[in-house]
Amino acid sequence: MIYNEQAIAAFERRYRANFINSLGGFKSLVLIGTKNRDGSENLATFSSLFHLGADPALCGIILRPATDCSSTLENILDQQCYTINHVAPEFVRQAHQCSAKYPKGVSEFEKVGLSPEYLEKIPAPFVRESKIKFACNFVQKTAIELNGTTLVIGQIAAVFVPDNSIKEDGYIDIEEAGTVTTSGLDSYHATSRIERLPYAKP
Repeated sequence: MIYNEQAIAAFERRYRANFINSLGGFKSLVLIGTKNRDGSENLATFSSLFHLGADPALCGIILRPATDCSSTLENILDQQCYTINHVAPEFVRQAHQCSAKYPKGVSEFEKVGLSPEYLEKIPAPFVRESKIKFACNFVQKTAIELNGTTLVIGQIAAVFVPDNSIKEDGYIDIEEAGTVTTSGLDSYHATSRIERLPYAKP
């Protein structure tokens, strides 16, 4: 079947969202932890995390247009710090539930049964149940006018990873750590490595 631009535009809204979200393949699945100036903790599900560079260590996330229930961007801009937490099979359902539109001031940690954790004097909450997690300091935001989303760039400030998941060359074996990936809006997957190849040269 071939779908042109007009056919895609004619899809029912939810069908189109599922179609386009799954088209790009597997994506990172993370929980982003933030806190507002009043101390309220927030935890949100994201599948838009991407590597931006290693020197300096930068990563980006795309945030959807703000709603009355959105707290992540507001908290990041206010506190200038946030955490990124990998998801494991044991708490996939809780991670999925964090995508629900809870009112501002309501802690997703409490609602879904995950535990906030504070490490190394970082003001934003980590997810205690997460094996691989890191903190970012806010660096830059860019409004994407095409669809009202926002690109947020953070500089990695601290990383917490099990010793046995780091290989001799610095490679983090996220499969060994049990990190889950996602496709579409609601499908979660374990991974199986095919092979790890040497650096490609001409």
